[in-house]
Amino acid sequence: MGKKEVKTNAMRILDRMKIPYEYDTYECDDFVDGIQVADMLGTDRSLVYKTLVAVGKSGGCYVFVIPIEAEIDFKKAARVVGEKSLEMLHLKDLTRVTGYIRGGCTAIGMKKQYPTVIQESAQRLPHMYVSGGKLGTQLKLAPEDLGKAAGASFADVTHKQWKQMVPQTGGTDDGIPW
Repeated sequence: MGKKEVKTNAMRILDRMKIPYEYDTYECDDFVDGIQVADMLGTDRSLVYKTLVAVGKSGGCYVFVIPIEAEIDFKKAARVVGEKSLEMLHLKDLTRVTGYIRGGCTAIGMKKQYPTVIQESAQRLPHMYVSGGKLGTQLKLAPEDLGKAAGASFADVTHKQWKQMVPQTGGTDDGIPW
């Protein structure tokens, strides 16, 4: 599992909630995208999710957990959270708002509990990978457990065409290999 064990805030929250998880570490000094992380860890890309933070027209922040190869559909996402429109939180504001840095942002244990939505397709996965709360750390846990720990709901918030980008290894036409 990599170098010495260092618990992140997200891991401590999962421990407190008695939610089972595994973690993996990788060498990383600067931001690398989720696709590179999946490849470094030898993990199926369709199991790796990224955490995005958006701001609504009202000024409220919202967290979205979507597949690494997907793009958020801001119209769908805004509808789901009851906003007129959404835009990405400026990167310069990420740490101030969430307590996390780019590449280490996770829906678990942000400075405040923001409304959080996980892409609904995750519910069909046996497990998923998300950032562990710092660069170089990934958490592996059941989607329902991530939802519980992050106070999240599940909804469709991505563009449909992302599914064509997910590697097909047989199974269903929804881009998730079964």
